[in-house]
Amino acid sequence: MMSEEIIHITETLLQRNRLFLKYYQEARETGITRDFHVVIKPFADEVKAITDDWKGIMKKWFADNSLKHIHLKQIDMTAEHMEQLSIQCFFSNTSKKRFLDTNRTVEFLLQEILKEVRKSKRDA
Repeated sequence: MMSEEIIHITETLLQRNRLFLKYYQEARETGITRDFHVVIKPFADEVKAITDDWKGIMKKWFADNSLKHIHLKQIDMTAEHMEQLSIQCFFSNTSKKRFLDTNRTVEFLLQEILKEVRKSKRDA
């Protein structure tokens, strides 16, 4: 049952990570910075809440399962990246290379987690 929860919440994070990219591209194209209290903070708070839940679930999962290519440290790093991206995506002056690299790193790790969890679910 926990694997279903991990799949669901990891897919939610993937959707948010793709939204970061969309918002970042909009910010760069328009040069418009959204209102901090109306748009940015509520969005970042929502992402943080989901990310904190995900981190907790992943740590429980790691206690009972080991993932070949994924380490606990990467879970913390990904959570940190998610929180940074959820704010940086609204600012056109955010370093494009760093933003895109971080976004891709998050995308890759989340996809790997989905693959591993689905595989372990099939093997169970």
